[in-house]
Amino acid sequence: MYLNRADQIAEEIQELIFAGSFEDGERLDENRLSEKFGVSRTPLREALKKVALLGIVEKIPNRGVFVHQPGPIELLEMFEVMSELESICGKLAAKRISESALKKLQKANAKCKKAIKNNNPDAYYIENELFHKIIYNQSGNSFLEKEAIKLQKRLQPFRRVQLRFRGRIEQSMAEHEDIVKALSFGNSTDAENALRNHVAVQGDKFHQLVASFGKKEEYT
Repeated sequence: MYLNRADQIAEEIQELIFAGSFEDGERLDENRLSEKFGVSRTPLREALKKVALLGIVEKIPNRGVFVHQPGPIELLEMFEVMSELESICGKLAAKRISESALKKLQKANAKCKKAIKNNNPDAYYIENELFHKIIYNQSGNSFLEKEAIKLQKRLQPFRRVQLRFRGRIEQSMAEHEDIVKALSFGNSTDAENALRNHVAVQGDKFHQLVASFGKKEEYT
């Protein structure tokens, strides 16, 4: 997937935020960031707009752009809603998924396996995102699809960073296999449960996710 410079910078800013390079509420210095990335203000501001869409920074008129790290309760609530949206999509898709869409899902899943083999979590995430969007689409409910995509985008950086936890990417792949199997057999109950469990962030996994955003690193 080709990323333009603004997209690349947006991803790098996300990485810096989740690495703890900025405190919650800290103002992002455009001059320092422009210098760091070797770009003018135009692509940097475009990148900041993209990051703002994810909700992890907030632009305040006449003041600047500030880091917004969701607290544990807000993050947990978002994942709870996401797991329920995904479970409904799975339940409906099990009844409605077409043969061609099922093949696309299997192809995306195969690319996920390849990414694991190549030890490439970023490639895995890209194919994983497509995997889920196919299921949203095959729910046959356009309103549900739009809402699921909207929240998926909001949680994108958090779902992505999870894949770096030890053993998580392999666990995610095993869960994918259960999802594909349920959809292939048209088993709506199994698809619903598999997707809910796949997305839910509970117990140690949630504490690990929250703790991962508190590690301060320098970005200069």
